[in-house]
Amino acid sequence: MTSARTARLRLRSLGAAGTAAAALLLGLATAPPAAVAAPVTHEAESATVSQGVVESNHTGFTGSGFVNYNNVNGSSVQWNVNAAQAGSATLTLRYANGTTTNRPMDIAVNGTVVAAGTSFAGTGAWTTWATTTLTVNLTAGANTVRATATTANGGPNVDHIKVDTATTPPPVTGTPVEVNGQLTVCGVKLCNQYGKPIQLRGMSSHGTQWYPQCLTNGSLDALATDWKADILRVSTYVQEDGWETDPTKFTNLASTLIDQATARGMYVIVDWHMLDPGDPNANLGHAKKFFTDIANKHKNKNNIFYEVANEPSGVAWSQIKSYHEQIIPVIRNIDGNAPILLGTRAWSSLGVSEGATETEVVNNQVNASNVMYTFHFYAKSHRDEYLNTLSRAADRIPMFVTEFGTQDYAGEGANDFAMTQKYIDLMATKKISWTNWNFSDDHRSGAVFKEGTCNSNGPWAGTSSLKEAGVWIRDRIRTADNFPTS
Repeated sequence: MTSARTARLRLRSLGAAGTAAAALLLGLATAPPAAVAAPVTHEAESATVSQGVVESNHTGFTGSGFVNYNNVNGSSVQWNVNAAQAGSATLTLRYANGTTTNRPMDIAVNGTVVAAGTSFAGTGAWTTWATTTLTVNLTAGANTVRATATTANGGPNVDHIKVDTATTPPPVTGTPVEVNGQLTVCGVKLCNQYGKPIQLRGMSSHGTQWYPQCLTNGSLDALATDWKADILRVSTYVQEDGWETDPTKFTNLASTLIDQATARGMYVIVDWHMLDPGDPNANLGHAKKFFTDIANKHKNKNNIFYEVANEPSGVAWSQIKSYHEQIIPVIRNIDGNAPILLGTRAWSSLGVSEGATETEVVNNQVNASNVMYTFHFYAKSHRDEYLNTLSRAADRIPMFVTEFGTQDYAGEGANDFAMTQKYIDLMATKKISWTNWNFSDDHRSGAVFKEGTCNSNGPWAGTSSLKEAGVWIRDRIRTADNFPTS
């Protein structure tokens, strides 16, 4: 890495931030609403336990206890589950893992593994309970659901599994772009071609000057089909051996990646990754050139977002706002449809990392339409103050989390999955779209691939090449989308 990259990490030390249920699958758009069943909770202590014991020595469980898996590969809990009709169902497994080590399990339905190596990461304490959710198909009548440990550490402590055959949306056919079409900002939400609010989930690349070998046909195929990502963020660094060293090379590289994401039916964020200097106006001329070239090449696509200033820092919101109001017309004069993403003060923390609050943006918004404001967080460093800021802001202005990690502000150190899950839940509730940092094999814990994966050209699909954070975030991207179309 370069000294500028190191400077970025030092700066961040200041803070940076149904009616018709899928399970019924009647296929009749005009059918009257059907009666739906409430979710059913199946306690682990009432299931069939193999190589595990029922205990009640850690608080916070439901029912009369929980199952403590033996520390062996193959220990399991199996539930008997009934479904009124064949179809899709949402399974929510509640667990605690007081260690810092992921305890993955295979989830099988009726003897067939439907989710291999599902992550059950550390929750911080044995009294801290979390959930993992996946969508499966059940047959009409009796079914079995089994969670089997796949390592010598055994599984986590399992409290219960909740089965919901009434809330899973009907499966949507087609890629994210085929389903949703051109997106626009409506009120404080991101809406699809039907005018319905949606949430996109995906990955950000690392700097394309450092890790182009991680962005191959194979890796992007895996991102689209194995991870089931909706969106890719292409990070074109301005400095740090980036765009300014060879504008043509890096513009063409970004353009190629846009085409590759488009071919796979994903949305794509064109990220102008300015970091140092922190005043985006210092790169205004460069930005005008870059976005003019990119917009002219891709103006007829319906899957583009333009992120015009990654992480402004050390500069007042008024100056950032002025930059946005100069760069937006450059894009709009060429591409009048694409949403534009606007960086906020203090490393896109809405000012929090420099002692401000979201009110400076809420009360002095950029004079433009079809725009969203960006927010970045790193869960180990950015706690409830940041979470609450994002929550309040999302009720007042359109928000998009274009970068976050489960680690500290530098994307390093231990993962804090419990805190990250609070953000994930908030973003799901408020339909805030997100991309995780980052889709590379950098040595830091925030890179999803193990070191050497990219130079070895994979393997890209599955979890064998993923770090702990990669396994965890892949699970959350793979959760079924809810794209309303009517």
